[in-house]
Amino acid sequence: MADDSEWMKLPIDQKCEHKIWKARLNGYEEALKLFQRIEDEKSPEWGKYLGLVKRFVTDSNAVAQLKGLEAALAFIENAHVAGKTTGEVVSGVVCKVFNQPKARAKELGSDICLMYIEIEKAEVVQDELIKGLDNKNPKIVVTCLETLRKALCEFGSKIITLKPVVKVLPKQFESREKAVRDEAKSLAVEIYRWIRDALRAPLQNINSVQLKDLEEEWVKLPTTAPKQTRFLRSQQDLKAKFEQHQAAGGDDADGDNEETEVAQVDPYELLEAVEILSKLPKDFYEKIEAKKWQERKEALEAVETLTKNPKLENGDYGDLVRALKKVIGKDANVMLVAMAAKILAALAAGLRKKFGTYAGLVVPTILEKFKEKKPQVVQALQEAIDAVFLTTTLQNISEDVLSVMDNKNPSIKQQASLFLARSFCRCTPSTLPKSVLKPFCAAFLKQVNDSAPEVRDAAFEALGTAMKVVGEKAVNPFLTDVDKLKLDKIKECADKVELVGKKGGGGVEKKEKPAPKAPVEAPAKPSGPPKKAPPAKAAGPPKKGKPASAPSAKSKKGPDAKEFVETELSLEVCEEKAAAVLPASCMQLLDSGNWKERLASMEEFQRAVEQMDKSEMPCQALVRMLAKKPGWKETNFQVMQMKLHVVGLIAQKGLFSKTSALVVLDGLVDKVGDVKCGSNAKEALTAIGEACSLPWIAEQVVSLAFAQKNPKNQAETLNWLANAMKEFGFAGINVKAFINNVKTALGATNPAVRTSAIALLGVMYLYMGAPLRMFFEDEKPALLQQINAEFEKMQGQSPPAPFRGAKKAGAEEEGDAAEEEEVDGGPGDIMDLLPRTDISDKITYDMVTKISDKNWKVRKEGLDEVVAIISEAKFIQPSIGELPMALKGRLNDSNKLLVQQTLNILQQIATAMGPSLKQHVRNLGIPVITVLGDSKANVRAAAMTTLNAWVEQTGMKEWLEGEDLSEELKKENPFLRQELLGWLAEKLPTLRTVPSDLMLCLPNLYACLEDRSGDVRKKAQDALPTFMMHLGYEKMVKATGKLKPASKDQVVGMLEKARALMPAKPAAPGKAAASKPASSAPAAKQASAPARNQSPSEDFSDPEPKPDTKKSKPAGPAAKKRESMELKVKGEKDNAKQNRTTSSEKGVVGKKPPVKAGVKDEEDRSGPLFILVPNAKEQRIKEEKGLKILKWNFMTPRDEYVEQLKTQMSTCLPRWLQDELFHFDFQRHVKAIGAMIEHLEPECEAVISCLDLVLKWFTLRFFDTNTSVLMKVLEFLKLLFIMLSRKNYQLSDYEASSFIPYLILKVGESKDVVRKDVRAILTMLCKVYAASKVFPFLMDGTKSKNSKQRSECLEELGCLIENFGMNVCQPTPAKALKEIAIHIGDRDTTVRNAALNTVVAVYNTCGEQVFKLIGNLSEKEMSMLEERIKRSAKKTPAPSTKPERPQREQPTNPNATFLRKPAQEEVPNKLKIMYRTYRIQARAQNAHLEQSSPSIPKEFQLDLDVFENNHTFASEIPDLVQHKLDEVLEPVMIPERKIRPVSPHFDDIHNSTASTINFVISQVASGDINTSIQALAQIDEVLRQADKAEAMSGHIDQFLIATFMQLRLIYNTHMADDRLDKKDIFKLYSCIIGNMLSLFSMESLAREASMGVLKDLMHGLITLMLDSRVEDIEDGQQLIRSVNLLVVRVLEKSDQTNILSALLVLLQDSLISTAGSPMFSELVMKCLWRMIRFLPQTINSINLDRILLDVHNFMKVFPKEKLKQLKSDVPHRTLKTLLHTLCRLTGSKILDHMSMIENRNESELEAHLRRVVKHSVNLSGLKSDKNTEKGALRSDDKVIKAKVSDILSEIFKKIGSKENTKEGLTELYEYKQKYSDADLEPFLRNTSQFFQSYVERGLRMIESEREGKGRIQTSTVIPQHSTDSYLPGSSAVPISSNGEDLNAAAYYERLKILRQRRGLENSTPEEDRPPLSSLRPSVASSTDMLHSKLSQLKESREHFQQEQTHSHSPTRSSSPASNLDDLKKRLERIKSNRQ
Repeated sequence: MADDSEWMKLPIDQKCEHKIWKARLNGYEEALKLFQRIEDEKSPEWGKYLGLVKRFVTDSNAVAQLKGLEAALAFIENAHVAGKTTGEVVSGVVCKVFNQPKARAKELGSDICLMYIEIEKAEVVQDELIKGLDNKNPKIVVTCLETLRKALCEFGSKIITLKPVVKVLPKQFESREKAVRDEAKSLAVEIYRWIRDALRAPLQNINSVQLKDLEEEWVKLPTTAPKQTRFLRSQQDLKAKFEQHQAAGGDDADGDNEETEVAQVDPYELLEAVEILSKLPKDFYEKIEAKKWQERKEALEAVETLTKNPKLENGDYGDLVRALKKVIGKDANVMLVAMAAKILAALAAGLRKKFGTYAGLVVPTILEKFKEKKPQVVQALQEAIDAVFLTTTLQNISEDVLSVMDNKNPSIKQQASLFLARSFCRCTPSTLPKSVLKPFCAAFLKQVNDSAPEVRDAAFEALGTAMKVVGEKAVNPFLTDVDKLKLDKIKECADKVELVGKKGGGGVEKKEKPAPKAPVEAPAKPSGPPKKAPPAKAAGPPKKGKPASAPSAKSKKGPDAKEFVETELSLEVCEEKAAAVLPASCMQLLDSGNWKERLASMEEFQRAVEQMDKSEMPCQALVRMLAKKPGWKETNFQVMQMKLHVVGLIAQKGLFSKTSALVVLDGLVDKVGDVKCGSNAKEALTAIGEACSLPWIAEQVVSLAFAQKNPKNQAETLNWLANAMKEFGFAGINVKAFINNVKTALGATNPAVRTSAIALLGVMYLYMGAPLRMFFEDEKPALLQQINAEFEKMQGQSPPAPFRGAKKAGAEEEGDAAEEEEVDGGPGDIMDLLPRTDISDKITYDMVTKISDKNWKVRKEGLDEVVAIISEAKFIQPSIGELPMALKGRLNDSNKLLVQQTLNILQQIATAMGPSLKQHVRNLGIPVITVLGDSKANVRAAAMTTLNAWVEQTGMKEWLEGEDLSEELKKENPFLRQELLGWLAEKLPTLRTVPSDLMLCLPNLYACLEDRSGDVRKKAQDALPTFMMHLGYEKMVKATGKLKPASKDQVVGMLEKARALMPAKPAAPGKAAASKPASSAPAAKQASAPARNQSPSEDFSDPEPKPDTKKSKPAGPAAKKRESMELKVKGEKDNAKQNRTTSSEKGVVGKKPPVKAGVKDEEDRSGPLFILVPNAKEQRIKEEKGLKILKWNFMTPRDEYVEQLKTQMSTCLPRWLQDELFHFDFQRHVKAIGAMIEHLEPECEAVISCLDLVLKWFTLRFFDTNTSVLMKVLEFLKLLFIMLSRKNYQLSDYEASSFIPYLILKVGESKDVVRKDVRAILTMLCKVYAASKVFPFLMDGTKSKNSKQRSECLEELGCLIENFGMNVCQPTPAKALKEIAIHIGDRDTTVRNAALNTVVAVYNTCGEQVFKLIGNLSEKEMSMLEERIKRSAKKTPAPSTKPERPQREQPTNPNATFLRKPAQEEVPNKLKIMYRTYRIQARAQNAHLEQSSPSIPKEFQLDLDVFENNHTFASEIPDLVQHKLDEVLEPVMIPERKIRPVSPHFDDIHNSTASTINFVISQVASGDINTSIQALAQIDEVLRQADKAEAMSGHIDQFLIATFMQLRLIYNTHMADDRLDKKDIFKLYSCIIGNMLSLFSMESLAREASMGVLKDLMHGLITLMLDSRVEDIEDGQQLIRSVNLLVVRVLEKSDQTNILSALLVLLQDSLISTAGSPMFSELVMKCLWRMIRFLPQTINSINLDRILLDVHNFMKVFPKEKLKQLKSDVPHRTLKTLLHTLCRLTGSKILDHMSMIENRNESELEAHLRRVVKHSVNLSGLKSDKNTEKGALRSDDKVIKAKVSDILSEIFKKIGSKENTKEGLTELYEYKQKYSDADLEPFLRNTSQFFQSYVERGLRMIESEREGKGRIQTSTVIPQHSTDSYLPGSSAVPISSNGEDLNAAAYYERLKILRQRRGLENSTPEEDRPPLSSLRPSVASSTDMLHSKLSQLKESREHFQQEQTHSHSPTRSSSPASNLDDLKKRLERIKSNRQ
């Protein structure tokens, strides 16, 4: 008992997991009591047991387990958190409870499962139970089956998903255990009770005896539908209803029955799909084409067997369908035709909607085959076409069916009508709209009168079915011409029809109830043109009692309805009728000869008409009297005016029919052009228009006017019509009817007629929009220009509201059903008017075969033919034969060019086919979506353009129907997903309704929310609100039920956020919409333009709104909403800028739809925003230090931080502002910040008192992704820090530490505009917080993973050091710099550059000490740093000692500014930015010359960040100034340039020729094609004139760099951009090649090109030659030939050393790179072979030392063995040939030219050369008899080598001693002269760097003294040893070894220095050769070249400005070169000290 007492004291939860079973039993009992006692389902007590519940049910002790089960059941029933335990507990129950012998345990286990289902966890429970069916223990299986049966019985099939259960059921019937089989049978019976016959198919394969037993059981079941008896927690309302019902004791509730009917299970859904394509016989396609019918039959039988599977797996059935189609269409054996039709039917049934793609392919063939008489064939075809219909929509196949409706063969007509009748049965009024029904009815009406009775009967049946489906009223307007007998027959057929899925006619009755709202003409009199009737008339207020008199003839007199139709009366009858109502005198005098009498008669006539009652007025009789002689030939204008006025009166007052109108129209038109009577005639026409409808009268009047020859009448008729359209509106106008007359008018000789026609077109354009232009594509250009000008005038105008005619109620005209049609179909209706060509006969079998050919060129030919056909046809009919399937195949072509061409064809088809395109959406549109997954961006862009072009024609409905879209989303392709989701997010907000199939996309949308790709996740989140606006929040949350718990929580959270952002649905056009007719095309067009920005998440995401979206006038509610939001944000931004608010601006801010602020609320907002609470901040600091509150430190803000901040802010801010700040809608944040900006200045003291909280709130915003919020945040922060700085406030560490780290996060933002603002804020920050304290925060920022953040932080550190000196470096300069220097080795270029710049900034501040501070760097990093310091040394001005700097955004170190560039920036941008900067600065300089200081050159004070990353080249680049080069270039004489006056018109740009040329060259690399072409044209102008071309000297490298950068830009960017016209690119290429040819035809200029630049140029040209895209441009071949010519010219004219060297290096690079094309290397080698061929002529001008060095480097990278391993032996042969040729030409002298190679003895090259030389000497039998020292050295090699060591040791000892240094150096120089290949490396290796450079410098001094050149060299030049060597870098000008005239050399050097200062120095990379001690192979890359070129440009500007600032002194004290040498000496001293 002692043990007992121990555990008795434990708490319940611990007892439950005690090792003693009694303790556990006791624990379970107490837990059960506790669970029953706790009332609050959310009590924290439940949480303790979450982890224990599984133990309750799996207890090893049977007694305890029983009690545990009871406790678990109570827990699940009462605890809110119980759902979390479902999986583990049910799994435990299945494994550990269902196998128990005790029935009670099993019962409790089963109850637990059912309870979990009740708490909404049905899916998890079901999964676990189904898993239990696989258990080996039959007891478990039986209990699982039993539990599933109970669950189904109680909860019903809506909650228990039957598909997975049915799937595993057959297996249970095979069990060896009888108990399992019996339980399976019980479950099958229960399932049958719910889904009836749907269960038969899945169980058809079980044992026949079992099936028979089941059948018997099924028969016994009651036929009444079962009902749910147990309900989920969420179904409590249903439960209450059920209980009420039970209490009432009845079970005949209709509602429930209806519900069960709706929930009928589709047997198809329960089946598993079978994949059959792979199982087709391999020889199927051969056999199906076989000549023997038996073989064809075998093939079909094999397929027939496969298609017996009731559900088929989706796949590409295109080939199979085409094969079957061929059999049906062409096979002579009718048995095979029937078999193929059966297979088609089976395919359609098995694939369902997925077969829709192929429907259009087979329907025409089946319909044509109905000509077959054999009943079995006809029946098979009927089954096939019916099955196909179920997979598609009537709309999609309507064109195909209509095309056979007038076939000559009666069988085809009959079967087509019968097919339609059967199809109509399956339709509803919504799926059979009037637009579809109308053309069918017209076809049926023809067939009703057909001679064949079977055709007539079929037509009656079809019409009757249609009448039954849509109701009599909807069909009647189409039957106005049908006589009563036929009409009765149709009604009789309608009564017999049984609609599918409807009980009797009940469904139709219900549908027809709302019909009275939309009055429709009754067939009162079956005459008159029926088609015009419905649009012509519409409704006033209808009278329900009199359907025959519903629509009104005039809008004013509503109750009278129906268009008045009358037969033509004879003249006698008319006279009688007129005499009855007119005075006798009037009748007699009408045709009097005296005009006065006629006038009196007309006056009487008018009075009589005015007094007549409408019903009594015989209109036709009266107008016929008016037309009596003289009628319309009346000569007196007064009588005529009166006559015309009376016509108008009659039309207004009486029932005026079209018959009456036809009597007078001719006369009216004749008088329209009359000067005196014209206005009366127009009024009369308008009155008739009101009576008879404008569309009809317009057609009549225009045709009458153009039947005459009178131009005045024609012009005035058109003018009247234009005006009438504005007054009546455009509805119903049949454009096609009079468009030809308008074309005639446009071609008229009379200008008035042409003007009127164009004005009319302008009015029509208001209504029709762009489609109208299509009618006039063929007109002459001049006329088209006039039409376009008129259209442009109308652009943006909306059509006026109609105020005449029956159009007032136009919106109601066709009832609710027509509403949608009107909205969607506006432009479509107009498109229908265009004349269309049938091109199906041109789509030949050959063409289709071509398109599918294996050879891509043949495929391309096929596609080109298609383009030609469509271009020729312009507008095409929807029947395009087999083209869709052929084009579909090309959308996944391996050749991307063909994919793009196919997409272009599809765009072309969209435009050409118009709205009929809908039927091709399945088979051609959906595959376009698949292309969105392509890896190439340009292909994706083309696919998106195509997709939008299609949607513009088809609308979105077709795309959203079916599973296709969800199937596409299912593909795990990130590109496809993000493009598709982005597209949906753009399109969905514009739709009013969507098909229910959109639900199918949800599982895949949720999968995208968790996609690995961030872009996909972002797009999916953006799409959520747009899905929600259509599907609703509830449905979307319900759809998350199938997700894993972790995913579900995440997705539900996102849905919550999306709910807040959900856009409102676009409102349906209301009744007032009639005033702006729905068919207004421009409105539709404009609505589509802003649709891209519809989704709220995108609304504000673009920091700089696109200008075009602003310009277009939004139409439609969605667009208006968007516009208002844009205005709001814009308004707020303006507010902020101005710091003031007007009442109207406040109004704009207040107009937020979600905010329903009352007046009181507005009053509350009038007080201060920031409340000053004394000492509150200090209190908060104390609390944080005492850890009473959370320290503001996190990676991402958690909820507790937000809550804490909210609490703290509650005392400092008003309640409304706090609500705005913590609202989930970002728009509220923007609004709140706007308000804070307004109050910042007036309430600055209060702001400072709560500054810590304000800053903390802004840090939270840094974690938002919305750019508009972020920009507003940064705007506020800038203003805040300006205010703090003005108040001299200093941030506390508490404030800084909770803000600065988060600000620094944003410095790495990808958006340039954000980074710029953050940097500006960091600059301001240093004014309110010590820079030395900011420094550590930035240092932390450099440790980020974000490379942008690292580089920006490093740049900021550099700026801090520049501005505040070394003291800012924390904790010590040494530690800080060591950390900074680590980044020099970073893999990201921008980070490396930033780190180097920062170290250079330190170097500029503290000089050589920097090398001690940065610690040890690798050799590579040190060389990078030295190079950067060396470059900056040329440019850095003397550091200013002043502590104040202008602003840190304008750093004084030009190098730092210049290199502050984002990583992804293209090289051309750098060049462009430099020159844009120069140009802007030059202007600024002229304006403010006095502000420039000598220490800070003006151009470096511009913040280049402004220009960073700016891709909008065209809009940003300044226009290229057309310099008058003649004036500038003529007086160029470089030595005098200092004092030459500058051309005055040039002052605003630059003040020198050099800078002019620099500027023009910079524009060559522009991203804007036109700018580049202009620049090239200017340079070409210079190059083509020999006297001016010399001005380019010194700029050649710079020009070539700009050129190859432009080539690279074209290759990478322009060629890939489909928006650019390829002709422009061709033009640019032509300019570049033309310029190059001019340049390389001048040898003097060509030789200036340096090696590195030539290398890059050749690379660019060869790449261009290999660019396959160039061939596709027109004249592309011509271009490539020009490039060929240019390459030859470059090889001939360039400096031969440089070009040979460049080719060797290029070959080396191309062989190393695996990515490049092998063709590239081949072309480089071809160039080398050409060079080798010309070596005999050029050998004397080649610097062999350099060439051999390059060959040596090549052989180091590719030794002989490696070279031989290459696929091709050509590189090896090329190298050998080059060396052999050199040896042949120079003999053994070649060995003297290896002076530049280190460790010659190790060089493979030397060994090779020696072999070659030896071989050639042996061959010629000659021996070297040259007795030079070098010859002796080689012959006595061994002897010399033995002595070398001693001699050199002696020499170096002398150099080392102070006394004999000079002597030692002289001896060493002489020794080197004597033995040029002596190796000094062993002696120099162990010496210091300083000693090595000292020796090198000494040798150089001696050399220059001996050669008589007493000048300081501008750069380190390697000494040349051959007697007539060339100085590299001096443009290959020979310098004689015995020395020229000293003065000439000195002048030459001075000239070079002057040229350099003026920016004309041709500094080549060879001049920067490394010093002797480190002779490493180095190749200048284009990037290095670029840097050096840009630094030269800057240098030239700097020198020029310094001279501007100082007075022009005639001489300079020292050149930059000497300064450079000094710097080098200092650098070497520092290095030696460190060592």
